[in-house]
Amino acid sequence: MAKVILNGSDLTLEDLVAVARDKAEVALSEDAKAQIIASRKLVDKFVEEERVVYGITTGFGKFSEVHIKEEETKTLQRNLIISHSCGVGNPLPIETARAAQVLRANALAKGFSGAKLETVETLIKMLNAEVTPIIPEKGSLGASGDLAPLSHMVQPMLGIGDCYYKGEVVASEKAMKDAGIPTIELTSKEGLALINGTQIMTAVGALTLYDAIQLAKIADIADAMTMEALGGIIDAYDLRVAKVRPHEGMFRTSENVGKLLENSKNVTRQGDVRVQDAYTLRCVPQVHSASKDCFNYVKTKVDIEMNAVTDNPIIFPDDEASISAGNFHGQPMALPFDFMKIGLAELANISERRLEKMVNPALNHGLPAFLTTHGGVNSGFMIVQYAAAALVSENKVLAHPASVDSIPSSANQEDHVSMGTIAARQAREIYENARKVLAMELLAAAQAIDIHKSKDKLSEGTRACYDIIRKHSDYIDLDRVMNLEIEKVDDLLEDGSIVKAVEEAIGNLRV
Repeated sequence: MAKVILNGSDLTLEDLVAVARDKAEVALSEDAKAQIIASRKLVDKFVEEERVVYGITTGFGKFSEVHIKEEETKTLQRNLIISHSCGVGNPLPIETARAAQVLRANALAKGFSGAKLETVETLIKMLNAEVTPIIPEKGSLGASGDLAPLSHMVQPMLGIGDCYYKGEVVASEKAMKDAGIPTIELTSKEGLALINGTQIMTAVGALTLYDAIQLAKIADIADAMTMEALGGIIDAYDLRVAKVRPHEGMFRTSENVGKLLENSKNVTRQGDVRVQDAYTLRCVPQVHSASKDCFNYVKTKVDIEMNAVTDNPIIFPDDEASISAGNFHGQPMALPFDFMKIGLAELANISERRLEKMVNPALNHGLPAFLTTHGGVNSGFMIVQYAAAALVSENKVLAHPASVDSIPSSANQEDHVSMGTIAARQAREIYENARKVLAMELLAAAQAIDIHKSKDKLSEGTRACYDIIRKHSDYIDLDRVMNLEIEKVDDLLEDGSIVKAVEEAIGNLRV
């Protein structure tokens, strides 16, 4: 696996995933080292000259009017970390904490934050040695940045509290010692440089975005499977339709489903059996398109944020200037993450309606009620649809925009906040729910295909999907514990097995 070199400018979503999930090695570029050293020299100069600079020679928030003496700067920075460590709730997953670490290191690598090179290198050494902070998931307002959770990110650097070391919870001081990484003592500006930013919301949101892009492919696969199960009318996916309403996502959805269903003997043409399908099949290009275009828009914002300076104050070495402004404010990410919530929820909404169409005898074109041939004694897929309905209803609550709320803090000095971290966490929850709904649809479609005895009529793409489902979950003749079957398919979605199998059969799907 290639080493990820941080310079503050070109970290990609794929790089972030490689570090967060695959533990790719990280290093600083030589230019980044020079940039970090230059900004640190300017901070030291401000301290020596006793200039009044927020967060360097003053307190924080409402205490910005309090002057801090040079001999008190180290105490100030340590107190900042321990007092701001107010996170609550379950710990963020290790991959999310690692994503936050690499994002913060990349922001510091730009050389506008004033941290010492030793401090940034400590963060990178921790990543490479798998020393990972335990970060509670709740407690951030999304401005001034993710202060509370990022303070927990810094604790192991100081040897405070517990952390993960190679996946196990140990005392931070011991983990750092065992990893051969000296703990550090923060000095002027460094605590603020480490915690005043949007790296928690961006870590949660960026990993969710990466998964959302894969989920959009899964949604197209699930639709194709349902088309096979219900003898759907393929004409609605004709590329000529997409070309006269040229939204990019619509063209890609029609192209994907067309490729997925190529040479299928189960799908029909308009007029063969029905003149047109219900919207859940006929309008998939339009609905999936909107979600895909949403995710691609969010990606443009995430790409910017991953390589941005989100600190305060910002140090400009070339001009010997320090500007106290608002780059820590999470609003530029809060709105996109709220948008992503809607895009994810809609993939689940239409999937649940396709599921209902398969299980409902009034809608499923001759399939048995609830996809069981022994109805009455057996309930078949009846409650699978209930569970899907519950998840999409939960998503509707979670999709309410977090960013429209604000509450003042720090004695009204920080009087408008983004709630962007809440938006990102809600997007993650919606993603998890949506993936499970799509797993239910795929399981039901495989069941319907077996009832029709039509697996030999499947296209190459849908056959690849069907085969991997049946490798892990058998046809359900008599009732069994259904959540276990749903989990089997959900696992195939989470680890990418179904997308991989399908793309190996027919080539890459486009989002």
